[in-house]
Amino acid sequence: MRKLFLLAALVASPAMAQDDGPGPNLIIEVAGEANGRIVIDMLDDVAPGHVERITTLAEEGAYDGVVFHRVIDGFMAQTGDVEFGKLGGDMRMAGRGGSDKPDLAAEFSDVPYDRGIVGMARAQNPNSANSQFFIMFAEGYFLNGQYTVVGRVVEGMDVVDAIKRGAGQNGSVIGQPDVMQTVTVER
Repeated sequence: MRKLFLLAALVASPAMAQDDGPGPNLIIEVAGEANGRIVIDMLDDVAPGHVERITTLAEEGAYDGVVFHRVIDGFMAQTGDVEFGKLGGDMRMAGRGGSDKPDLAAEFSDVPYDRGIVGMARAQNPNSANSQFFIMFAEGYFLNGQYTVVGRVVEGMDVVDAIKRGAGQNGSVIGQPDVMQTVTVER
Protein backbone atom coordinates (compact mmCIF):
# COMPACT_ATOMS: atom_id res chain seq x y z
CA MET A 1 0.00 0.00 0.00
CA ARG A 2 1.11 3.44 -0.76
CA LYS A 3 0.42 6.35 1.54
CA LEU A 4 0.33 9.56 -0.42
CA PHE A 5 0.98 12.77 1.41
CA LEU A 6 1.69 16.41 1.07
CA LEU A 7 3.32 18.79 3.49
CA ALA A 8 0.67 20.99 5.04
CA ALA A 9 0.95 24.74 5.42
CA LEU A 10 -1.57 27.48 5.69
CA VAL A 11 -0.73 30.45 3.53
CA ALA A 12 -2.51 33.53 2.19
CA SER A 13 -4.09 33.38 -1.26
CA PRO A 14 -4.02 36.04 -3.99
CA ALA A 15 -6.71 35.99 -6.66
CA MET A 16 -5.85 34.00 -9.75
CA ALA A 17 -6.60 35.31 -13.21
CA GLN A 18 -9.00 33.07 -15.07
CA ASP A 19 -8.63 32.54 -18.80
CA ASP A 20 -9.24 29.74 -21.24
CA GLY A 21 -6.11 27.70 -21.79
CA PRO A 22 -5.10 25.88 -24.95
CA GLY A 23 -5.96 22.48 -23.48
CA PRO A 24 -6.32 19.71 -23.29
CA ASN A 25 -8.79 20.75 -20.62
CA LEU A 26 -9.92 18.48 -17.82
CA ILE A 27 -13.61 19.09 -17.07
CA ILE A 28 -14.67 18.04 -13.55
CA GLU A 29 -18.33 18.05 -12.49
CA VAL A 30 -18.35 18.23 -8.68
CA ALA A 31 -21.22 17.34 -6.34
CA GLY A 32 -21.57 17.68 -2.57
CA GLU A 33 -21.04 20.83 -0.53
CA ALA A 34 -19.44 22.13 -3.71
CA ASN A 35 -21.56 21.84 -6.82
CA GLY A 36 -20.45 22.87 -10.26
CA ARG A 37 -17.82 22.62 -12.91
CA ILE A 38 -14.06 22.98 -12.66
CA VAL A 39 -12.02 23.39 -15.84
CA ILE A 40 -8.30 22.68 -15.66
CA ASP A 41 -5.90 23.67 -18.43
CA MET A 42 -3.58 20.67 -18.54
CA LEU A 43 0.02 21.78 -19.09
CA ASP A 44 1.22 19.08 -21.47
CA ASP A 45 4.25 21.22 -22.38
CA VAL A 46 5.32 21.21 -18.70
CA ALA A 47 4.56 17.60 -17.67
CA PRO A 48 3.66 15.53 -20.74
CA GLY A 49 3.82 12.13 -19.01
CA HIS A 50 1.64 13.17 -16.09
CA VAL A 51 -0.87 14.99 -18.31
CA GLU A 52 -1.10 11.90 -20.52
CA ARG A 53 -1.79 9.75 -17.42
CA ILE A 54 -4.54 11.99 -16.09
CA THR A 55 -6.22 12.44 -19.47
CA THR A 56 -6.05 8.69 -20.17
CA LEU A 57 -7.62 7.85 -16.80
CA ALA A 58 -10.31 10.51 -17.37
CA GLU A 59 -11.11 9.17 -20.85
CA GLU A 60 -11.37 5.65 -19.38
CA GLY A 61 -13.86 6.93 -16.78
CA ALA A 62 -11.54 6.00 -13.92
CA TYR A 63 -12.04 9.33 -12.10
CA ASP A 64 -15.85 9.24 -12.24
CA GLY A 65 -17.21 8.88 -8.71
CA VAL A 66 -13.87 9.57 -6.98
CA VAL A 67 -14.02 11.72 -3.84
CA PHE A 68 -11.94 14.61 -2.54
CA HIS A 69 -10.52 12.61 0.36
CA ARG A 70 -7.99 15.08 1.79
CA VAL A 71 -8.87 18.76 1.97
CA ILE A 72 -6.86 21.21 4.06
CA ASP A 73 -8.33 24.69 4.47
CA GLY A 74 -5.98 27.36 3.14
CA PHE A 75 -3.81 24.75 1.40
CA MET A 76 -5.27 22.24 -1.07
CA ALA A 77 -7.95 19.68 -2.04
CA GLN A 78 -6.68 16.22 -3.00
CA THR A 79 -8.49 13.60 -5.09
CA GLY A 80 -7.81 11.00 -7.77
CA ASP A 81 -7.46 7.74 -5.83
CA VAL A 82 -9.07 5.54 -8.47
CA GLU A 83 -8.32 2.40 -6.44
CA PHE A 84 -9.75 3.24 -3.00
CA GLY A 85 -11.38 6.65 -3.43
CA LYS A 86 -14.67 5.77 -5.11
CA LEU A 87 -17.82 7.11 -3.46
CA GLY A 88 -19.39 4.36 -1.38
CA GLY A 89 -16.07 2.63 -0.72
CA ASP A 90 -14.11 2.37 2.53
CA MET A 91 -13.05 5.99 2.99
CA ARG A 92 -10.43 4.92 5.55
CA MET A 93 -8.43 3.57 2.59
CA ALA A 94 -8.89 6.65 0.36
CA GLY A 95 -5.58 8.26 -0.47
CA ARG A 96 -3.56 5.05 -0.29
CA GLY A 97 -4.10 3.82 -3.82
CA GLY A 98 -3.49 4.60 -7.43
CA SER A 99 -4.27 3.15 -10.81
CA ASP A 100 -3.18 -0.17 -12.31
CA LYS A 101 -0.62 1.76 -14.36
CA PRO A 102 3.03 2.15 -13.29
CA ASP A 103 4.18 5.10 -11.21
CA LEU A 104 5.57 8.10 -13.07
CA ALA A 105 9.02 9.69 -13.01
CA ALA A 106 8.92 13.26 -11.67
CA GLU A 107 8.60 16.08 -14.19
CA PHE A 108 9.55 19.04 -12.02
CA SER A 109 9.35 22.52 -13.55
CA ASP A 110 9.71 26.16 -12.64
CA VAL A 111 5.92 26.71 -12.60
CA PRO A 112 5.19 28.03 -9.08
CA TYR A 113 2.50 26.62 -6.81
CA ASP A 114 0.12 29.57 -7.03
CA ARG A 115 -3.56 29.49 -6.13
CA GLY A 116 -5.38 27.25 -8.64
CA ILE A 117 -2.32 25.24 -9.66
CA VAL A 118 -2.87 21.48 -9.94
CA GLY A 119 -0.07 19.15 -8.85
CA MET A 120 0.47 15.43 -8.60
CA ALA A 121 0.34 13.79 -5.20
CA ARG A 122 3.07 11.27 -4.50
CA ALA A 123 4.67 9.23 -1.76
CA GLN A 124 8.05 10.15 -0.30
CA ASN A 125 9.78 8.95 -3.48
CA PRO A 126 9.63 11.78 -6.06
CA ASN A 127 9.03 9.17 -8.79
CA SER A 128 5.88 7.71 -7.23
CA ALA A 129 3.04 9.83 -8.64
CA ASN A 130 0.30 7.73 -10.19
CA SER A 131 -3.31 8.95 -10.34
CA GLN A 132 -3.86 11.33 -7.43
CA PHE A 133 -3.71 15.09 -7.81
CA PHE A 134 -4.42 18.20 -5.76
CA ILE A 135 -5.70 21.71 -6.41
CA MET A 136 -4.19 24.62 -4.50
CA PHE A 137 -6.49 26.93 -2.49
CA ALA A 138 -3.53 29.27 -1.90
CA GLU A 139 0.14 29.75 -2.69
CA GLY A 140 2.35 26.90 -1.57
CA TYR A 141 5.78 27.83 -2.81
CA PHE A 142 7.47 25.31 -0.51
CA LEU A 143 6.18 22.71 -3.01
CA ASN A 144 8.02 24.33 -5.95
CA GLY A 145 10.39 21.92 -7.65
CA GLN A 146 9.28 19.05 -5.40
CA TYR A 147 5.89 18.09 -6.84
CA THR A 148 5.02 17.88 -10.54
CA VAL A 149 2.72 20.67 -11.78
CA VAL A 150 0.17 19.33 -14.28
CA GLY A 151 -2.32 22.14 -14.77
CA ARG A 152 -4.10 25.27 -13.62
CA VAL A 153 -7.75 25.99 -12.93
CA VAL A 154 -9.12 28.33 -15.61
CA GLU A 155 -12.78 28.12 -14.58
CA GLY A 156 -14.54 27.17 -11.36
CA MET A 157 -12.26 28.37 -8.56
CA ASP A 158 -15.49 29.24 -6.73
CA VAL A 159 -16.36 25.52 -6.89
CA VAL A 160 -12.86 24.56 -5.66
CA ASP A 161 -13.21 27.04 -2.78
CA ALA A 162 -16.51 25.39 -1.75
CA ILE A 163 -15.13 21.81 -1.51
CA LYS A 164 -15.87 20.27 1.89
CA ARG A 165 -12.90 20.71 4.20
CA GLY A 166 -11.29 17.86 6.07
CA ALA A 167 -11.43 17.68 9.83
CA GLY A 168 -9.65 14.43 10.44
CA GLN A 169 -6.00 13.50 10.68
CA ASN A 170 -3.94 15.08 7.88
CA GLY A 171 -7.02 16.79 6.45
CA SER A 172 -9.04 13.63 5.85
CA VAL A 173 -12.69 14.36 5.14
CA ILE A 174 -15.10 13.04 7.77
CA GLY A 175 -18.58 11.94 6.73
CA GLN A 176 -19.77 12.48 3.17
CA PRO A 177 -16.95 13.89 1.00
CA ASP A 178 -17.47 15.90 -2.16
CA VAL A 179 -17.14 13.82 -5.32
CA MET A 180 -16.00 14.20 -8.90
CA GLN A 181 -19.19 12.91 -10.52
CA THR A 182 -17.72 12.95 -14.00
CA VAL A 183 -14.31 13.85 -15.36
CA THR A 184 -13.90 14.36 -19.09
CA VAL A 185 -11.27 15.70 -21.45
CA GLU A 186 -11.84 18.46 -23.98
CA ARG A 187 -9.13 18.71 -26.62
